[in-house]
Amino acid sequence: MLLELAKPVTFTFCILSLYAVFHTAFLVPATTLRQRIYDSLAMLALAGAIAIISGLIFGEAEHVADRRETKLSATLPVRIFCWGASSMLLLFVISWYLETYCIFYRDVRF
Repeated sequence: MLLELAKPVTFTFCILSLYAVFHTAFLVPATTLRQRIYDSLAMLALAGAIAIISGLIFGEAEHVADRRETKLSATLPVRIFCWGASSMLLLFVISWYLETYCIFYRDVRF
């Protein structure tokens, strides 16, 4: 019964930690790109630890119910972490490229 109560709590923490990574990577004004990368990597490591803990709880609950071993990478929180981290990495690289090499406005001064 305690595992069934812990699953939604840890899953919520997993989603909130991914939101914190997104907020740190894209919405917090940092002084340099290097500072933004360091802060994002620190939050990503924390989100990974939370996802692994949540995945262990999900795996244990499935192991008790099905009487078979489940892989950690097959649990929902770890899958969401992997998909979220990879999509945020792609968006971060695209935003870095656009910020560096593209100008989206015209200078209309005469």
